[in-house]
Amino acid sequence: MKFYYFAAPLLLLAAACSDGGNTYDATGTFEAKEVIVSASTAGRLLNFTAAEGQQLKANDIVAVVDTTQLYLKKKQLEAQIRAVLSREPDIPAQLAALQEQIHVAQTEKVRITNLTKAGVAPQKQLDDINNQIAVLQKQLEAQQSILQKSAGSVYAEVEPLMQQIDQVNDQLMQSKVLNPIDGTVLVTYMEAGEYAAPGKALYKVGDLKHMQLRAYITGEQLPLVKLGQQVQVTVDGAEAKGRNYTGKVSWISDKAEFTPKTIMTSDERSNLVYAIRIDVDNDDMIKIGMYGEVLFK
Repeated sequence: MKFYYFAAPLLLLAAACSDGGNTYDATGTFEAKEVIVSASTAGRLLNFTAAEGQQLKANDIVAVVDTTQLYLKKKQLEAQIRAVLSREPDIPAQLAALQEQIHVAQTEKVRITNLTKAGVAPQKQLDDINNQIAVLQKQLEAQQSILQKSAGSVYAEVEPLMQQIDQVNDQLMQSKVLNPIDGTVLVTYMEAGEYAAPGKALYKVGDLKHMQLRAYITGEQLPLVKLGQQVQVTVDGAEAKGRNYTGKVSWISDKAEFTPKTIMTSDERSNLVYAIRIDVDNDDMIKIGMYGEVLFK
């Protein structure tokens, strides 16, 4: 609703100046893309370096939340994993005895086979060694299956612990507060040493290099404006008064607004307005809240 009351005097001023030979088509105020940055984890705020007026780059580390408890939790989970893995069977070592017996039996089989062929040893002796090898092979397979299942149960216990460590690692990464955009710190809400909580604002950063002029146009002007259209913007401020900039229309509201009242009658149709946003590159002369005049090319 605050824009309704703000737009009314602007439109009346534009209409009055138009009668006097004014050269602008709409007026508005400059805004900046602003982002309120908060912490993602809870804890005491360490190394909070943001200061009002400071220039920051995207992904700059602005603050770190105390991670002592997270670190201790991670160490505890790692200790639990080591304890679980200590129960993992040493499959090669536990199968070595059976494998050695099979190897000895197979060597004996070769000897008996040669004796049988020479007629020195009976066929039954060869059959016995073959049966012995078959039994040892089945024992080896059974033992291997038992040990693999035992190892699988150990890994099943480890997996959720590993997932918890992944969660802790993610929280440790989120304990670093990264600046989201290139911009200037507009307001700080906390100081180093205070307790941060998820969603609690730390500071506000704004992109002052690329300003946005929010203006209002009448329904009659709407067909003359299109997205991407270049317009001339004149700044009305003490420092930059009369400076001209080239702007580009980046947004046109699809909903009409009525000012100063929301009730539409046949006598109030001239109060029908549409909000538009114009992007302007700033040379550090434009400030938030300054007035700007727009001339459609």
